Amino acid sequence: MNKKIIGSIFFLISSVLYSTRYICASIIGINSTTWSKEEFILYLSYVPNNLMLFSCITLILGIIFFVWEIVGFTKKQT
Repeated sequence: MNKKIIGSIFFLISSVLYSTRYICASIIGINSTTWSKEEFILYLSYVPNNLMLFSCITLILGIIFFVWEIVGFTKKQT
């Protein structure tokens, strides 16, 4: 498989994991009668930090694969 495609898939996975963190916090606070920045930060503290860790790891892997393909492509051109 092309490394650029694999990098793009990792970018997609990273964005889904990152947005899942905020979606989970919104679901936790769905029954709240008032909305404020402080309350949303409180709801974010209930979401496990593993989502942020996994999204960072997949983002780094996506960058590595994407750059690896670009560097390999430029070496083939010369």
